[in-house]
Amino acid sequence: MAEGEAPKKKSDLPVRVASAVVMLAVAGAALWLGGVWLDTFIALVALACLVEFTILVSKVAKSASGKALALIAGMAYIGGAAFALIALPVGVLIGVLAVVIATDTGAYFSGRTFGGPKIAPSISPSKTWSGLAGGMIAAGLVAASSFAWNTGEIVVRPMLFLAFAIGALLAVVAQAGDFFESWLKRKAGVKDSSHLIPGHGGVFDRVDGLLPVSIMASFLWAAHP
Repeated sequence: MAEGEAPKKKSDLPVRVASAVVMLAVAGAALWLGGVWLDTFIALVALACLVEFTILVSKVAKSASGKALALIAGMAYIGGAAFALIALPVGVLIGVLAVVIATDTGAYFSGRTFGGPKIAPSISPSKTWSGLAGGMIAAGLVAASSFAWNTGEIVVRPMLFLAFAIGALLAVVAQAGDFFESWLKRKAGVKDSSHLIPGHGGVFDRVDGLLPVSIMASFLWAAHP
């Protein structure tokens, strides 16, 4: 290394990939086993998320009453999401997961490709309006495809457009959950909610968008005729 040259940062890609494979394997096994195994998995993820949320709040809230109120709100938010995921039929649950993944993937590639104005640079510097648009389109396509698959009819009709619109709406909700966690981490002065998952941060980092989407999806499912 030449004199004065900064050492190259070692890539964490292998660690990230390995962690992702393990996470997918565990989540996939829970989905495949279903029943009490799936419910237990969701409960454990929610518990880990709540612990991380509590740690973040303890760094942000200044008073004991403020911490208590924030903890109660966190329990309602995270607990409500866990209850929603447990209550939803497995098929709908998989659809919700697919929409959230599509949102993140679409937002990432669209934002990287087109760039442009930031949505809220003081909270999340990497989030752009083009990324949000890409996430909405990707989530809408996944929702519409899921509707067509479940009905067995690939026909252009109003319900197909409604499914697309619902997917796009859920993408906005997912991004709102992402922004909420980013704001909380900035207030706490940390980059990740924890270091539980090598290369990925904490559990809260992985499910920040899923939490509000699951709650919204449960209301939409309950309103479904």
